[in-house]
Amino acid sequence: MSNILDPSLAPMGKEKIEWVKDRMPVLTRIGQELASDKILRGLKIGMSIHLEAKTAYLALILKEAGARVYITGCNPLSTQDDVAAGLASLGVNVYAARGISPDKYLEYQRKVLDNQPDLIIDDGGDLLETYCAMPEAQKWQLYGGCEETTTGIIRLKQREKNGTLPFPMMDINDAHCKHFFDNRFGTGQSVWDGIMHTTNVLVAGKTVVVAGYGYCGEGIAMRAKGLGAKRVIVTEIDPIKAIKASLDGFEVMTMTEAAPLGDYFITATGCKDVITSEHFVLMKDNAFLANSGHFDVEINLHDLATMSYASEERRENITGYYLENGHTLNVLAEGRLVNLAAGNGHPAEIMDMSFSLQGLGLKCLVEKCGMLENKVYNIPQEMDSYVANIKLAAMGIHLDKLTDEQAAYLSF
Repeated sequence: MSNILDPSLAPMGKEKIEWVKDRMPVLTRIGQELASDKILRGLKIGMSIHLEAKTAYLALILKEAGARVYITGCNPLSTQDDVAAGLASLGVNVYAARGISPDKYLEYQRKVLDNQPDLIIDDGGDLLETYCAMPEAQKWQLYGGCEETTTGIIRLKQREKNGTLPFPMMDINDAHCKHFFDNRFGTGQSVWDGIMHTTNVLVAGKTVVVAGYGYCGEGIAMRAKGLGAKRVIVTEIDPIKAIKASLDGFEVMTMTEAAPLGDYFITATGCKDVITSEHFVLMKDNAFLANSGHFDVEINLHDLATMSYASEERRENITGYYLENGHTLNVLAEGRLVNLAAGNGHPAEIMDMSFSLQGLGLKCLVEKCGMLENKVYNIPQEMDSYVANIKLAAMGIHLDKLTDEQAAYLSF
């Protein structure tokens, strides 16, 4: 039985799911293949993922392929209650609501696992960590699972290194059809969508500071430039990425150097304490701070609260912190990932590829049951290319092909 906020929201949620369905042709095709080969029929799949329309459609695809699906959110602020209600009304077991407490969040993770799923889909690693924290007597063996995001992969590889990974996991994040498009184009657009919708403040003519120049930071910086930002500054710890940012046309400096300059600060590092008290005290009055990393640790809100004499909600999803120096700093979405906590997440066309890989990753785990060690596995190149070719066909784009002579020359 589902645990959701308000079942009466279901019609609105189903409309959102139908909207994205029309923009996810690859996932629809993969779903048809999974239903045809019946490989997931009768299996139980547990999901911990940002619960919005695109993920709901993935859950429905798996259900239509014959699986029993149990889903919860992977962030207390990213669940959309209407989508959760719509998904529950369509026969998926849903344990999620927006704004739940940490205790309730953990309870819902456990509710998914109480169903003893055969496979999991994780986003950030919380579902697997909850499984690992269970008493040994309560554990069961899974085929394995798929991990969606950078943060989750970091946690998985640490467990693999320590010998504590309990079952095989597929690395969706590092597939080309995921990080080339999802992390760069998806994050780049959805972060600014969340910021602009929340603030209703102009970007053109402003100075934007982006912390981290991985694929996500690259996308955020690129879109800031496209929106007319006067200056885009990148902060980095990696010398290679710093050179790339500089050659891409962005200024590179330390966060301490950038702190007095920025109108917008956006973190995209996956690390903690990227912006702390030493930076807050240098910032302009009414600067905006947003995070696009998975966890709310990149902007040190404890530091900010400690050095503020008061704070209040100034607008939905904006908390103002009032500093002793007379400046106000505006934190978006409680420092949680702004594109989902204060927006609708990545565009459907982008998630079409990522979630198709999730479905194929589950299929691979079942087909190779008993042949895989408890390690993190990359998505096979042929699977990546298969998704890319379906996407190109759906976009009406055609490719050149090598002649036999060219293939021989390249030793294919």
